Amino acid sequence: MKVLVIGGGAREHALCRSLSLDPDVTALHCAPGNAGIAEVAELHAVDALDGAAVAELAASLRADLVVVGPEAPLVAGVADAVRERGIPAFGPSAQAAQLEGSKAFAKDVMAAAGVPTARAYVCTTPAEIDEALDAFGAPYVVKDDGLAAGKGVVVTSDLAVAREHALACERVVIEEFLDGPEVSLFAITDGETVLPLSPAQDFKRALDGDEGPNTGGMGAYSPLPWADPKLVDEVMETVLRPTVDELRRRGTPFSGLLYAGLAITSRGVRVIEFNARFGDPETQVVLARLKTPLASVLLNASTGNLAAEPPLRWSDGAAVTVVIASHNYPGTPRTGDVIEGLPEAADPEKGAEKAYVLHAGTALDADGHVVSAGGRVLSVTATGADLATARERAYEAVSRIRLDGSHHRTDIAAKAASA
Repeated sequence: MKVLVIGGGAREHALCRSLSLDPDVTALHCAPGNAGIAEVAELHAVDALDGAAVAELAASLRADLVVVGPEAPLVAGVADAVRERGIPAFGPSAQAAQLEGSKAFAKDVMAAAGVPTARAYVCTTPAEIDEALDAFGAPYVVKDDGLAAGKGVVVTSDLAVAREHALACERVVIEEFLDGPEVSLFAITDGETVLPLSPAQDFKRALDGDEGPNTGGMGAYSPLPWADPKLVDEVMETVLRPTVDELRRRGTPFSGLLYAGLAITSRGVRVIEFNARFGDPETQVVLARLKTPLASVLLNASTGNLAAEPPLRWSDGAAVTVVIASHNYPGTPRTGDVIEGLPEAADPEKGAEKAYVLHAGTALDADGHVVSAGGRVLSVTATGADLATARERAYEAVSRIRLDGSHHRTDIAAKAASA
């Protein structure tokens, strides 16, 4: 099977790594990719938002499957353009991807499907914003209605900060605050059959102790030893299947990866948000534990044959990923700094045989050095028999990497590992 992956972040590196280990994959391509992905896939220059260009590349490569990684190409209809060329594409249509592209659309779908979520107001004027903020009170949850790369949400007890963010959005969703721990649950679907993956938990805030601004995610772990064993079954019945059924009923079936961001509140499970693609950094830990070869699962989802797929197989161990971010992330990150210590980070002779580095924002400079090229630069991932072991290996690998001005959280999975 020839596979083309679209995107160039750590999520796509994790996908490419898993696909490169799949015996069914005979050729692996990625566009545009990054410095790390180049080690496992052939890279191609393409505008990931240009559906016609992506479809033409897929046709020229005679790809058997195209996997669209990021949300922006999905919302732009790239998967549609690929399918129009007769090539299977893993990823929802532009219409179905509005589940992530518009939080207001997602709220409407959830209301129709009876999916439990936070009460919310959709606001477009200052008067509506003030009314909604007053109705819910602190802490305020303010979400840009459109795509914002995971950074369009502000949760604050400061009314002025909440109002400023809301006024900066063309259309904004203001909702009640949901208490309790957060969980990410992915499901692969062909529009009818829904196949859940293993739950994970990510860390959105930039600093230890869940302090600092929201980011695209600073680390993750899986599995969740503290979660109710019945959680996946409950979310399947109350969230994932009803959502997939509702979208099919509307004539916009969702095929691809449905990501449910959940809060386990005192009143039960509530949906915080939906994404229409693999999440980053949760993908890094979920795929690290997946034993089932990935390519056939994605192809069956893309061709409506997911019901024929046997249950997924998972390792008994745990996985932890720690994100190394560049100076000033999530503000305006500094780029172009040389990254050192990458070979040593995964050197089996130094005890990190279960650790590896996934590239997010990296590039090669004129001298062939790997340099930072974005806010989140690397996802250092490790596996182990338990969370404590995986966590120790991940941070040992992090300690070998040198990137001037970089920062990372030191408490990823700490609480869960010590429970």
